[in-house]
Amino acid sequence: MFDVSFSELIVIAVVALIVIGPEKLPKVARTLGALTGRMQRYVAEVKEEVNREVRFQELQQLQQEIQETASKTQVNIQSKADSLTQDLLGVDVKAEAKEPLKESAIESSVKG
Repeated sequence: MFDVSFSELIVIAVVALIVIGPEKLPKVARTLGALTGRMQRYVAEVKEEVNREVRFQELQQLQQEIQETASKTQVNIQSKADSLTQDLLGVDVKAEAKEPLKESAIESSVKG
């Protein structure tokens, strides 16, 4: 993240020792360490939350795609079923049209 070399850290430590003093330096170092740890945890939590939101959006998009596909498939199956029904009704109508002719022919031959 920050490009700080070892020599720069030594300079910062010497300046901090001179400015803060040897009595307070350990306490300041502990406080800085604790604050750095909190900041790192906070950044990690924010990253995790962002990743969770991205995964949630991807899942919502996938769910929408699946629902669209299911809807298209249902419409396709329904249209094919309607087509088959129409074909079967056409066959049944033709068969029913022939049957009365056969029955009337049989009745007329029995009567006559």
